Amino acid sequence: MTTASDAATRRATLIGLCAVLCWSAMVGLMRSVTEALGAAGGGAMLFTTSAVLVTLVRGWPRLRGFHPVYLVVGGALFVAYEVCLALSIGYAHTRAQSLELGMINYLWPCLTLVLAVLCGQAHARWWMWPGALLSLAGIVWVLNGDGSASITRFVSNLQDNPVAYTLAFIAAGLWACYSVLTRRYGRGQNGVPVFLAGAATVLWLKYGLSAEPALQFTAGALAQVGMLALLTAAGYSCWNHGVQHGNLAIMAAGSYFTPVLSVLLASLWLRTQPTLGFWQGVVMVTAGSLVCWRATRR
Repeated sequence: MTTASDAATRRATLIGLCAVLCWSAMVGLMRSVTEALGAAGGGAMLFTTSAVLVTLVRGWPRLRGFHPVYLVVGGALFVAYEVCLALSIGYAHTRAQSLELGMINYLWPCLTLVLAVLCGQAHARWWMWPGALLSLAGIVWVLNGDGSASITRFVSNLQDNPVAYTLAFIAAGLWACYSVLTRRYGRGQNGVPVFLAGAATVLWLKYGLSAEPALQFTAGALAQVGMLALLTAAGYSCWNHGVQHGNLAIMAAGSYFTPVLSVLLASLWLRTQPTLGFWQGVVMVTAGSLVCWRATRR
């Protein structure tokens, strides 16, 4: 018999899964926004608009009711993640490289489950670890681009743009930490408006201190900022609700298909054709994450 609590959990899980659809369209749009407005300037415009949209829909939260760990540590993780992701995509030398950086970011579903197990929030069978290694091998495959596991070529690609790739790897770990911490200390609260405003503030400071040219607004750039801000606001609001009230394992499983959807949509939007080796790596990342998810199910 289905209880009211079970129904509420299912609803929260479905809401959380809506974030997957929103996030799948973000990498391609984020790249085109940063091309038009710059890495820091484009990111600052994006998160400023997102913060305004979320505040209009959900209102500004009362910070007194937040657990201090969630507000301070969780907020710092969220802001750092957004800044790292936006700058990594913006610093990509080419559109094809931005797809690679987006794929690195999608290590976070696998990392979330690994961290949840290490923190005692989930239990897993031994074969979760081979699944995690398969996801990491998929990233090597993606960065090689030719369907090989050459470590030399992998390192060479990283050296081509070390700042962007480092930021992408850091972003993946930050979001995994944020998801696990929110599950424990969130108390049903939603600090997304505050956190988005924090990310916007950091990026505006970065823009002010950088040598980026003055923002050149066009109708196309503003439309892309608005569309991406709407997806960002909806995605993070849905995910935050699902993490706190839904089934984290099911949400993580659904999020594992984000790389496939993201690469498909981004390649169409940016008119970039990924190589066969790239797609093989995407499949490996997704399969490895699904193995991790299956290993955590009782």
